[in-house]
Amino acid sequence: MRTALIAGASGLVGSSLLTLLVADSAYHKVISIGRRKLEVEHPKLEQHIISFEKLDDLKITVDDVFCCLGTTIKKAGSKDAFRKVDFEFPNLLSQFASNTGATSFHIITAMGADANSSIFYNSVKGEIEDELKSCKIDQIEIYRPSLLLGDRGESRFMESVGQHLMKATNFLFVGVLKNYKAISADKVASFMLKQSFEVRKGLSVHLSGKMQ
Repeated sequence: MRTALIAGASGLVGSSLLTLLVADSAYHKVISIGRRKLEVEHPKLEQHIISFEKLDDLKITVDDVFCCLGTTIKKAGSKDAFRKVDFEFPNLLSQFASNTGATSFHIITAMGADANSSIFYNSVKGEIEDELKSCKIDQIEIYRPSLLLGDRGESRFMESVGQHLMKATNFLFVGVLKNYKAISADKVASFMLKQSFEVRKGLSVHLSGKMQ
């Protein structure tokens, strides 16, 4: 029986993944970490309210770690605050996973992740991907979804407009354009769960088209 740890379980993909994890018989325990308590209860679910700077205070053993952390510059308030959520916290989590003997680490980045990108968002996503290349965990899975479809429970006007446009034009995204097709958060979460049961070594990158 396995233990999963998830960070970012209140987010769009994270909330869907949490539902799948607690329902899966392969996991006897699911540990959620974050700054606030989730409005979710389940016999398998164990919640820890903790800052990422103090992860080493947690005395737990886990098998699979899922990082679903992510924000926007607008919501974070500044580029520095955004980088803390999308680079520093995932990096601390990967170090913690390594120290606790986790066998797999799963993280959501973005379709355009590239440390050399002129787009700040994409460059930060690329930085964390590059950092993970030196992480001492047997199996590292990186997921690069396109525009995510789903109800975030918060107002993001431009993203909402984008979602409606993508839904209307998704049929056009075939062949080489498949990776740009909008994807539901549920599909990403389901794909992540399936990859946790795949036994392989090294770092793998999964593009959005593959997750469709």
